[in-house]
Amino acid sequence: MLKTYQYPRFDYVQTEEQLTGADKTHPVAIVGAGPVGLTAALDCASRGIPVVVFDDNDTVSVGSRAVCYAKRPLEIWDRLGCGDRMVAKGVDWQVGKVFFQDQLSYSFDLLPEPGHKMPAMINLQQYYLEEYLVDECLRQPDLIKLHFKHRVLSVQQEDGAVQLAVETPDGIFHTGCRWLIACDGANSDVRKMLGAKFVGQFFQDRFLIADVVMKADFPPERWFWFDPPFNRGQSTLLHRQPDDVWRLDFQLGWDADPVEETKPENIIPRVKAMLGDDREFELEWASVYQFACRRIDSFRHGHVLFAGDSAHQVSPFGARGANTGIQDVDNLAWKLKLVLDGRAPESLIDTYHEERAYAADDNIKNSTRSTDFISPKSRSSRFFRDAVLELAESHDFARPLVNSGRLSTPTPYKHSSLNTPDSDEFAGAMHPGTNCSDAPIQVGGRPDWLLSQLGDDFTVLHVDDSSGSDPIRWQELEAKVVSVPGDVGDPEGLLAERFDLKLGTTYLIRPDQHVAARWRRFDNERIQAAMATATAWEQPGEAR
Repeated sequence: MLKTYQYPRFDYVQTEEQLTGADKTHPVAIVGAGPVGLTAALDCASRGIPVVVFDDNDTVSVGSRAVCYAKRPLEIWDRLGCGDRMVAKGVDWQVGKVFFQDQLSYSFDLLPEPGHKMPAMINLQQYYLEEYLVDECLRQPDLIKLHFKHRVLSVQQEDGAVQLAVETPDGIFHTGCRWLIACDGANSDVRKMLGAKFVGQFFQDRFLIADVVMKADFPPERWFWFDPPFNRGQSTLLHRQPDDVWRLDFQLGWDADPVEETKPENIIPRVKAMLGDDREFELEWASVYQFACRRIDSFRHGHVLFAGDSAHQVSPFGARGANTGIQDVDNLAWKLKLVLDGRAPESLIDTYHEERAYAADDNIKNSTRSTDFISPKSRSSRFFRDAVLELAESHDFARPLVNSGRLSTPTPYKHSSLNTPDSDEFAGAMHPGTNCSDAPIQVGGRPDWLLSQLGDDFTVLHVDDSSGSDPIRWQELEAKVVSVPGDVGDPEGLLAERFDLKLGTTYLIRPDQHVAARWRRFDNERIQAAMATATAWEQPGEAR
């Protein structure tokens, strides 16, 4: 029954500096070839930035590890050319069920509306994800240089650049970069080298992950139990992955011995108690984890930028770890491009911390609340939790209070300094700072998706009213212009509905597909001012 994943081994390739001994300053270097580092490389390359990636390993993640990937990261990967492959292999799902003891408490739907290209969530083993990202990087050898078995030993900053000492099987060499992106995980060596603070809360709970291979006809849903008969006083989670692999997650309690709990003779009785003695299965991978909710003091330390787990940690409840890290680099790459090209001042990079630290704090808050609900620390907290779960079975008002891990959703940059103040003329959720909702459209009479028209650079989305939208004036903008209905059609009306479009409505959309500004009429001067704001150029006395 057991289908064993064949871990790829990536070649050790010397850098140009190693081969020639010449000094080299890369525009961008990345430390860490996990999901976040590889995505950072692809996003930089998509914008024409050459990058070099250093990783001390030569294969993908061992074990399935992170498995849940949300709609927004899937949209980002789709823009980078590998989203379809992930969705094709992954198990997509949108329904979750919450059980209290042996009774269904309630269920929820992550994507109750139609008209989105990407699913609400997929489950996919991290090793597949990384393999697909590496494959995509290798297809771009002129822009992305992957160097495995390269361990960064030291990081020094001087004169607006970063100098690295790198250890390889052939010895140590030195190289430089204008910007370094540290994606080297929760135990980041780069963070330690810079002495950056990384503070927060550790949780005194231990959990067992057991990935088992079995044939089962359970639907592709997220099932979460509070106090089930097979794990009394604790919680348990069930998820389906590709290849008939199922993720089981058992809360153990703080006093559990992590070494003993990962022994097969102790895991198998737990699984049988949950699935039944007659269910055939094989154990693929197991791990015991403890987690923390914490973040770095600043996402920017000079010309070193932190992303993913090197910048923040959350509990696994809600799938906020890797999903949040992918959104970090989505926020960063376009800003680096504008700064490197001289189209924006270096102060634009400061807004990376402003926006992503805000998002990290939001995720930490939600993650902490989930943990407190799942594992109450006092008698009164447990009484409240159990009462909520019982009421949720038959009372709608109690269901929003159930928190088995609120699933990852993007954090809008509501108060970002890059936003232009919003108009009160609009309805709907697409206010400045929000990532654009997808919608089915037509381009040249053929079906397409809105997000496929966004993300290369700044984009002006405009409903042509044949008044203030003179194409000659559009040429003055350093932005792509997408007119409705001239460039794109809205056959189902979902684009107009989600963006509250009317004649003359104009949106300015950032290169990361977030709304920067919106108005009810086209105004070239206001668009220019909003673009200056969104690129951190100061605009004296400009009314917006």
